[in-house]
This record gives sequence, structure tokens and C-alpha cells, in this order.
Amino acid sequence: MQLLNKLLNVTSLLLLFLSAHSYLVPSPKSPPSPSSTSLFGRAAAVRAQTKGKTDAAKTKIYGQFGKKIIMAVKDGGSASPEANKSLRDVISMAKKNNVPVDNINRAIKRASEASNSDGYQSSLFEVYAFGGCTFIINVLTDNPNRAAAEVKNAVNKSSKNKAKMAESGSVTYLYERKGKVVVESGVVGEEELMDIAIEAEVDDYEFVEEGDVDAEGEPVDVIYVEQGDLGLLRDKLKESGKEPKDAKLCYKPMAPVECTEEDFESNMSMVEVLEELEDVDCVEHNMSN
Repeated sequence: MQLLNKLLNVTSLLLLFLSAHSYLVPSPKSPPSPSSTSLFGRAAAVRAQTKGKTDAAKTKIYGQFGKKIIMAVKDGGSASPEANKSLRDVISMAKKNNVPVDNINRAIKRASEASNSDGYQSSLFEVYAFGGCTFIINVLTDNPNRAAAEVKNAVNKSSKNKAKMAESGSVTYLYERKGKVVVESGVVGEEELMDIAIEAEVDDYEFVEEGDVDAEGEPVDVIYVEQGDLGLLRDKLKESGKEPKDAKLCYKPMAPVECTEEDFESNMSMVEVLEELEDVDCVEHNMSN
């Protein structure tokens, strides 16, 4: 009996020691899970990168409209929007694309003060791209030699010399010349557009919902018309309170090409590099992806 009591006392003391030890020594912690701080850093980096691209696109748009304003003043022979309809139309679309008034006024002033030798010239470059696709590169420049050199260098470098500059006319025959009117997504429905087209006496048009994106990456609707109907539809849309964001002639592919995902990504990387060039107005292609 005494032996049993001794064993019970020893057991009690041992349990008391173990309990005290577990209380005094902290248990090992599990590794921390990713915190909101680290995730926020990644999200912030992505947002900053996206914003940088958006800002660059806006700057490009501002520059493009600056050139168009200068050309409109030169071609129209007047820096007054009241006396120069082309200038008036360009200014209207510039404002629709949120081009600052100061930028518009500076472009008008520059055109008014420039000598007759100053001005911009438009030209085309044609490219055989990846996957049987083609590009038409529209250039608006005051230095054609510089523009040609930069476009060719960009095509070669961005494609690692796999894309090829084409002879004049080798690519354009795959496209048809059309008028392209761009409006904010959802600003006009199909039935309303039909009524506007009838009033404008435009018989043939193609309406593509979210057929393009604007400088901020937002989807926009596109209306294709015959070349001679471009001004008619543009003006009638404006009269109807549906002012276009853009209205210009374009090259529309007659037989769009569906390329592989790899070729599509390679082509779009090349488009991005080209559109970053100061003299490149836009790049048109025949990819259906």
C-alpha cells in the first residue's frame, strides 16, 4: 500500500512538471500565410503598369490629334474653326477623346506660325507577319526618312527578323478601303442607327458592337461605310447627339485570317512595339482572333 502511494505521488509530481513546462515554453508557430501587404504590393505593381500603358496611349492620342489639327489648318487654309470645317471636325473629335484644350490651342498656334515647308505627310508600310497574317502600318510624319527607318527597325527587332517588309501593293489588295466611324459602346442601338443612316442617305453600312478599343482600353462600337458616306454618317450622328469618337478612312480585311495563339501573341507584340513609335498613326491587320 505504501508503495502504491509513492507511485501515485511520483506520477502526480511528473504531471505537474510537464504541465508547468508546457505553459512556460511556447509551442512552435506555423509559418505565416501570405499577407494582404504582399498581395497589395503585387496588385499595385500591376495597376501601375496598366496605368503607365494607359497614360502612354493617351499621350499618343494627343499627339495624333495635334498632327491632324496642323494638317487641317494647312489643308483648309484657315486656323479658324468657323471658317474651316475640316478643322472644326477634328477639334470636335479631339474633345470627344478628352484631348486637353491647351493641347488643341497649341497645335492651332503651331500650324498658324509654321512656314509653308512645315507639315506632315501620310504614308503606308506593308508587312508579312506571323501565321500568314499581314499588317498595314499607317504613318503620319514630318520626317519620312526617319519614319521609314524606325518602322523597318521595329518590325525586324520585334519579330527577330521573322516578319518581312512587303512591296507596295503586295498586302493592300487583301483589304478594302472603307469609312470607319467609332462611337462609345452602347451609345446607339441597331434600330436607331438604321434610322440615322436612312436620314443621312447612307444605304450600306456594317455595325460591329465592341469592334475595337479606345486609348483607355475601353470597348467601342464600330460602323463601316463606303468611303463617300463617311462624312454623311459622321455629321448625322453628331446632329443626333451621338457624336463619334473618331471617323476616318481605314483598310478593312476582306478575308480575315485565324492564326494560332502563339502567332497571335507574336503579332500583337509587334503591333504594340510599332504603335509606340511617334510617327505611327495606327496598325491595321487581318487577324480574326
